[in-house]
Amino acid sequence: MTAAGSGGDNDQIAALLREVAETHHRVYRITDGADDDWASWYADWLLGLSELPELLGVRPVRSHLVHALVQLDREYVSADTEDTEELWPAFYARGLREWFSSSR
Repeated sequence: MTAAGSGGDNDQIAALLREVAETHHRVYRITDGADDDWASWYADWLLGLSELPELLGVRPVRSHLVHALVQLDREYVSADTEDTEELWPAFYARGLREWFSSSR
Protein backbone atom coordinates (compact mmCIF):
# COMPACT_ATOMS: atom_id res chain seq x y z
CA MET A 1 0.00 0.00 0.00
CA THR A 2 1.16 3.52 -0.75
CA ALA A 3 1.61 6.25 1.83
CA ALA A 4 -1.52 7.70 3.36
CA GLY A 5 -2.94 10.57 1.39
CA SER A 6 -1.00 9.77 -1.75
CA GLY A 7 -2.29 10.32 -5.25
CA GLY A 8 -2.01 6.57 -5.84
CA ASP A 9 -4.55 5.90 -3.10
CA ASN A 10 -6.81 8.61 -4.52
CA ASP A 11 -6.60 6.94 -7.93
CA GLN A 12 -7.48 3.58 -6.38
CA ILE A 13 -10.40 5.08 -4.47
CA ALA A 14 -11.61 6.80 -7.65
CA ALA A 15 -11.44 3.43 -9.43
CA LEU A 16 -13.55 1.86 -6.65
CA LEU A 17 -16.08 4.68 -6.99
CA ARG A 18 -16.34 4.08 -10.74
CA GLU A 19 -16.78 0.36 -10.06
CA VAL A 20 -19.52 0.87 -7.48
CA ALA A 21 -21.30 3.29 -9.83
CA GLU A 22 -21.21 0.76 -12.67
CA THR A 23 -22.38 -2.03 -10.38
CA HIS A 24 -25.17 0.12 -8.95
CA HIS A 25 -26.32 1.06 -12.44
CA ARG A 26 -26.46 -2.63 -13.43
CA VAL A 27 -28.41 -3.56 -10.30
CA TYR A 28 -30.83 -0.67 -10.86
CA ARG A 29 -30.99 -1.10 -14.64
CA ILE A 30 -34.78 -1.40 -14.58
CA THR A 31 -34.94 2.21 -13.33
CA ASP A 32 -31.96 3.33 -15.46
CA GLY A 33 -29.87 3.70 -12.31
CA ALA A 34 -32.39 5.88 -10.47
CA ASP A 35 -32.23 5.29 -6.71
CA ASP A 36 -32.97 8.03 -4.19
CA ASP A 37 -31.03 6.08 -1.54
CA TRP A 38 -27.96 5.51 -3.72
CA ALA A 39 -25.53 6.63 -1.01
CA SER A 40 -26.66 3.84 1.34
CA TRP A 41 -26.20 1.27 -1.41
CA TYR A 42 -22.77 2.67 -2.27
CA ALA A 43 -21.73 2.64 1.41
CA ASP A 44 -22.79 -0.99 1.86
CA TRP A 45 -20.84 -2.03 -1.23
CA LEU A 46 -17.77 0.07 -0.45
CA LEU A 47 -17.56 -1.21 3.13
CA GLY A 48 -18.45 -4.84 2.47
CA LEU A 49 -17.10 -5.58 -0.99
CA SER A 50 -14.15 -3.28 -1.62
CA GLU A 51 -10.76 -2.22 -0.33
CA LEU A 52 -11.96 1.26 0.69
CA PRO A 53 -11.31 0.84 4.44
CA GLU A 54 -7.73 -0.27 3.76
CA LEU A 55 -7.14 2.61 1.35
CA LEU A 56 -8.52 5.13 3.81
CA GLY A 57 -6.60 3.59 6.70
CA VAL A 58 -9.81 3.49 8.73
CA ARG A 59 -13.11 1.65 8.53
CA PRO A 60 -15.73 4.40 8.40
CA VAL A 61 -18.97 4.01 10.29
CA ARG A 62 -21.57 3.26 7.61
CA SER A 63 -23.76 6.25 8.45
CA HIS A 64 -20.71 8.55 8.33
CA LEU A 65 -19.80 7.23 4.88
CA VAL A 66 -23.38 7.74 3.66
CA HIS A 67 -23.28 11.31 4.98
CA ALA A 68 -19.90 11.97 3.36
CA LEU A 69 -21.10 10.65 -0.01
CA VAL A 70 -24.24 12.79 0.08
CA GLN A 71 -22.29 15.88 1.11
CA LEU A 72 -19.66 15.33 -1.58
CA ASP A 73 -22.42 14.91 -4.14
CA ARG A 74 -23.94 18.24 -3.09
CA GLU A 75 -20.55 19.95 -3.27
CA TYR A 76 -19.74 18.47 -6.67
CA VAL A 77 -23.13 19.39 -8.14
CA SER A 78 -22.91 22.93 -6.79
CA ALA A 79 -19.27 23.43 -7.91
CA ASP A 80 -18.61 25.10 -11.21
CA THR A 81 -17.53 21.90 -12.96
CA GLU A 82 -17.07 23.75 -16.25
CA ASP A 83 -13.95 25.42 -14.79
CA THR A 84 -12.35 22.10 -13.89
CA GLU A 85 -11.71 18.85 -15.66
CA GLU A 86 -11.93 16.89 -12.41
CA LEU A 87 -14.38 14.05 -12.82
CA TRP A 88 -16.69 13.10 -9.96
CA PRO A 89 -14.74 9.94 -8.93
CA ALA A 90 -11.55 11.97 -8.42
CA PHE A 91 -13.45 14.72 -6.58
CA TYR A 92 -15.16 12.20 -4.29
CA ALA A 93 -11.92 10.24 -3.72
CA ARG A 94 -10.08 13.37 -2.62
CA GLY A 95 -13.05 14.36 -0.46
CA LEU A 96 -13.30 10.97 1.22
CA ARG A 97 -9.58 11.02 2.05
CA GLU A 98 -9.96 14.48 3.59
CA TRP A 99 -13.22 13.57 5.34
CA PHE A 100 -11.87 10.47 7.05
CA SER A 101 -8.37 11.76 7.76
CA SER A 102 -9.77 14.57 9.91
CA SER A 103 -12.01 14.45 12.93
CA ARG A 104 -15.35 15.85 11.83
